[in-house]
Amino acid sequence: MNPQAKLLSITSLFLGSTITITSNHWVMAWAGLEINTLAILPLISKSHHPRAIEAATKYFLVQAAASALLLFSSMTNAWFIGQWDITQLTHPTSCLLLTAAISIKLGLVPFHFWFPEILQGTSLTTGLLLATALKFPPITLLLLTSPSLNPTLLTTMAVASAALGGWAGLN
Repeated sequence: MNPQAKLLSITSLFLGSTITITSNHWVMAWAGLEINTLAILPLISKSHHPRAIEAATKYFLVQAAASALLLFSSMTNAWFIGQWDITQLTHPTSCLLLTAAISIKLGLVPFHFWFPEILQGTSLTTGLLLATALKFPPITLLLLTSPSLNPTLLTTMAVASAALGGWAGLN
């Protein structure tokens, strides 16, 4: 990969994460998540192997669907409440949709089947970047909205993710 293109991709990753983490408005958080999605695609597909191209395509489709669900959740909340502020998520439908969107982005248990397939099609450093650094922005959104989310659902997904991850690790 061209060094300038690699530098641009990595800089865009930092920019997208910073925008998402520091935003108070849903549209800015969504824009930061989309910048992250578009910046990681060249890094996933840099080997030009069919498996890497497949992984990049799957990653794009899953992340675009989760981002659309997140944007729909924020629009639903703004429709009923009149607030675009991240901390003012109070409508129950919006809370459920946001939980699903963040779960997809993080690869939590009900929505986790896409993540191992993408990691198999990437290099070690790109897989490490996908599994660690690109999880910070969705976790930040989860923490910012945690007072209004369903704690039973979050606890169930966390325990199921830990149990399935431990069980799959043994295999």
